[in-house]
Amino acid sequence: MRFIDSQREARARSRRLVAAFGLTVLLLVLAVNAALAVGWLLSGPLWLAGGWYFPRHFWAVNTGVTLLFVLGGWWLETSQLEHQGGVRLAERMGARAARPSGRLDEQRFVNIVDELSIASGLPRPTAMVVARDQAINAFATGWTPQDAVVAVTQGALDHLTREELQGLVAHELGHIGEGDTRLNLRLAGMVFGLEMVHRLGQRLAEPGEDGRRFMGALMGLCLMGVGWLGWVAGHALQAAVSRQREYLADARAVQWTRSRDGLGGVLRKVMTQQREGLPSRAVGPSLQHLLLVGNGHGALARRFDSHPPLAERVRRIYGRHMGPLPLPAQRTVGDPTVVHA
Repeated sequence: MRFIDSQREARARSRRLVAAFGLTVLLLVLAVNAALAVGWLLSGPLWLAGGWYFPRHFWAVNTGVTLLFVLGGWWLETSQLEHQGGVRLAERMGARAARPSGRLDEQRFVNIVDELSIASGLPRPTAMVVARDQAINAFATGWTPQDAVVAVTQGALDHLTREELQGLVAHELGHIGEGDTRLNLRLAGMVFGLEMVHRLGQRLAEPGEDGRRFMGALMGLCLMGVGWLGWVAGHALQAAVSRQREYLADARAVQWTRSRDGLGGVLRKVMTQQREGLPSRAVGPSLQHLLLVGNGHGALARRFDSHPPLAERVRRIYGRHMGPLPLPAQRTVGDPTVVHA
């Protein structure tokens, strides 16, 4: 794997996709103005003998309100996520602090976090474990490297060798080092802001207390349609950015561990788990991008998947297609073989 070239390519594509977010907001403002203009004309002025007209400051008010909802929604959502902090967000996803003093597998995990933090030059993140998830997975959270958390599932501790666990942790540290945890939270806030336009349209389209719909209902329906298109575009762009950051973190993991079989072995074992249908702890759609491997279900989750296909990630790591790896036999708590490489 030419990890330097891979990193350069992923960063360049990410910058273009983030710029597309700004373009999406601009197009949304134009579309809202057009939709409200059509709604206004159809609600009366189009049929009046006096000809077409728009209220004073019609365009400026529409633009201002749209930006208020989009940017205000973005600010509210990102402020809430930032206030939660890395540890609280990880706890929301079912993680608890690692317990190295009582479990050998968690001691190994904590040691690896310490080793790779030194190797990568990053502040040591808080090590946490999702103890009730038997699938192989991991995630990183935190607004800054000083606030960062790296969490792994119990399935990762049970089924991965030391080399593979190093690759897994290195991947998550790659996200932290590249600022992906902060970027992803900001993008999630922007998508929420785009959704606010759709919600505004819903409120305008609702009937009054007497069950009658007012003149603004038509304009509300127009806003709902435009807002829905903006929401879809935002989700698609967020997923596209996330996929590029996954490639970038994969390349970082190979660079820091100098091993393709570390992270490559993790992804190949995940292939086996998916083939066998091992259930994974459910995570909300807004947090799917934080995981090593997405576990969303349904047609919508597949269409807006924030992770590249496993087969493609493995191909990029090895330079050729590689099949799944068998999982080791389940080990019991306290089994000393849990620390073997």
